[in-house]
Amino acid sequence: MTLPQQAEIVVIGGGIIGCSTAYHLAKDHKAEVVLLEMGQLTSGSTWHAAGLVGQLRSSASITRVLKYSVDLYKRLDEETGLSTGWKMTGCLRLATNQDRWTEFRRLATTARSFGMEMHLLSPDEVKAMWPLMDTSDLVGASWLPTDGQASPSDITQSLAKGARMHGAKIFEQVRVTGFELDGGRITKVKTDQGAIICGKVVNCAGQWARQVGAMAGINVPLQPVKHQYIVTEKIPGLAADAPTIRDPDRRTYFKEEVGGLVTGGYEPDPQAWTTGDVPNDWEYRLFDDDFEHFEQHMEQAMIRIPALAEAGVKQMINGPESFTPDGNFILGVAPECANMFVGAGFNAFGIASGGGAGWVLAEWTMSGEAPLDLWVVDVRRFSGLHRDRQWVCDRTLEAYGKHYTIGFPHEEYESGRPRIVSPLYERLKSHRAVFGSKLGWERPNWFAPKGMEARDVYSMGRQNWFGPVGEEHRHVREKVGIFDQSSFAKYELSGADALRALDWICANDVAKPAGKLTYTQLLNSRGGIEADLTVARLAEEKFYIVTGTGFRTHDMAWIADHIPVGSNAVLTDITEEWGTLSLMGPKSREVLAKVTPGDVSNEAFPFAHIREIGITGHTVRALRVTYVGELGWELHVPIAATGAVFDALMEAGEAEGIRPVGYRALESLRLEKGYRAWAADITPNDTPFEAGLGWAVKLKKDTDFMGRNSLESIVGRSLTKRLAGFTLDDRDVVLVGRETILRDGETVGYLTSGGYGYTIGKSIGYGYVRNPEGVSDDFLMSGTYELVVANESIPAKIGMNAFFDPENMRVRGGCQT
Repeated sequence: MTLPQQAEIVVIGGGIIGCSTAYHLAKDHKAEVVLLEMGQLTSGSTWHAAGLVGQLRSSASITRVLKYSVDLYKRLDEETGLSTGWKMTGCLRLATNQDRWTEFRRLATTARSFGMEMHLLSPDEVKAMWPLMDTSDLVGASWLPTDGQASPSDITQSLAKGARMHGAKIFEQVRVTGFELDGGRITKVKTDQGAIICGKVVNCAGQWARQVGAMAGINVPLQPVKHQYIVTEKIPGLAADAPTIRDPDRRTYFKEEVGGLVTGGYEPDPQAWTTGDVPNDWEYRLFDDDFEHFEQHMEQAMIRIPALAEAGVKQMINGPESFTPDGNFILGVAPECANMFVGAGFNAFGIASGGGAGWVLAEWTMSGEAPLDLWVVDVRRFSGLHRDRQWVCDRTLEAYGKHYTIGFPHEEYESGRPRIVSPLYERLKSHRAVFGSKLGWERPNWFAPKGMEARDVYSMGRQNWFGPVGEEHRHVREKVGIFDQSSFAKYELSGADALRALDWICANDVAKPAGKLTYTQLLNSRGGIEADLTVARLAEEKFYIVTGTGFRTHDMAWIADHIPVGSNAVLTDITEEWGTLSLMGPKSREVLAKVTPGDVSNEAFPFAHIREIGITGHTVRALRVTYVGELGWELHVPIAATGAVFDALMEAGEAEGIRPVGYRALESLRLEKGYRAWAADITPNDTPFEAGLGWAVKLKKDTDFMGRNSLESIVGRSLTKRLAGFTLDDRDVVLVGRETILRDGETVGYLTSGGYGYTIGKSIGYGYVRNPEGVSDDFLMSGTYELVVANESIPAKIGMNAFFDPENMRVRGGCQT
């Protein structure tokens, strides 16, 4: 079959992800699809995948993606006539210690929140299900009956046949050699057999996705890691429908295959393959067997299943799998190229993810928007840092090593640090800062008092920083604190059409005089919240935009993508040009007034304004905003002057008791005030009305904006979900998010974020209450609520306003709370 000269969409890669994407593009969207595979279908890493299919993840959207995979594998053979090898055996996850058992109890709660069936079993119940297993060390196990296993090659061939049945054209032995680009868009895919003019490209090239992307200037941060497992001869007494097993405390997994067992694991000392390019001829190839490295898994596996000691090894598989620096896969449109989409880096979950990933990637490719909240897997979560192949390798190996470790709340990665530091790094270290890392930036999470070791000690209960963070929290409520938020992403949009562009992109009204700032959401076509940021007007044709550290690439690309074509508007990332010091607390005005000749009174400098003021001879952009519910300013300082301004503030504020404060206190302060956090409380799945942010939408203004049509269609209709806050009287209950919300004993939602409010002395959580018949004020307030925490129901109180009671606040003019 001769290559066509043009196609609507070219999919690169014939593994399970590429074939699934082609299938969904052709079947669901009737798209003209050409799939190119440089070897044969499945010849990359698909063919040697272990084939375990699990569904539960910490994200509701990703769990939905994986559940879709299972539903597809169940029915695909009927459509195509080719078996997928799907077996719904269920999956046992084993716990041998109390921390792991607490993790499983939390996972059981998450499963309930996401509508999945999950049970907690005793060791005796596990033994009855798996007689060959030694259960003597178990505390218990979780049981997901709808998990299972499948044949990777069979699924892929079935998807490929389905794609062909719906019109897709698949070409094997065709290697992509480059791209022609025009204005940041791919116009032609070059191959060793000719070029194809195309509208869009989907990069599903597996372990080659990084180098395929590089041909178009796109970064796909992957690291191939050697992953080994064995296939045994038949084992007497092993049932054909035996559940798959994940034994995380022994870092191993098992599945039945033709009467024997497949067993492998995730070791703490993984072996990277290469930080260079993967050879093009790596077709159906494996590494040499490495029994010495695999021995650690074999020892643990034989302890768990003693019959393995007598079983012969039929085959050892030692092949590369693509892993990512955070253990999540990669989907979405590349920030560097508006018409290349990526589906890669599946961290040995490609089979479990394949069906659903192909579905959402096809939707994303056709519409230009993710159909769900897929932020945790969005390619735009990365930054320029992730072009450093050695850094990516080091962080990826750490993520691989954590694959089966206990997922403690708030746990930080340690590799590749420190990478990016603000000018205050050494100063804050001298104040005993305990740093976390966000998109490569070192940021102080909390400050250890003298006599206490300055490090995190992780646990499933209250962690060692709980008390010190409470002191920081109280200090901001009562006096004044200073936060180093230099890692904030910062952009400038300038030009004659800058206002017109922002008026279209922003849901709130940014057409305000110079010197004013606006808190706004950026919406998708469905009215969902794609970003949440601050826009300050510096001059008639110049705007200053500030957003969260982790959203730097995403928000920059979203704005750039939605500037109307032909506009005279230039967007520039200036993150590293400005440091940011947030001065917050009732004494903040007194401190600021000491270091600047500028008038910072409420009359001269009201809330939601920006002024240029002088501090120690430096011109500072001062933004009167708060994320803590106290009087305060964000001081945006020329980066080289950040240290001098910090020193001046610390010296001037000595009488007021100024002290540096970390991000964990910031989180507890914002929870008390009910400020929303993007990617948690507000996401692309949620509209401003549902999130209680309707006041920030300019529907009363006769101005079109992205998402307006969708929002207008729901005005006046009863909302079926609304964000609400909850508190618990029991101080010892730890909320971390995804706890189930019960109303009158019925599940109505789950928490999107959780933590502790030190001022009110209660645990606080936020989450959407759902009801298909509508969520009115009366519905919300008339119910009796509980939160399911680690599988236990705890009485809760609902609140639709800030939990930090204004009646208990000091009176201070002009403080927006």
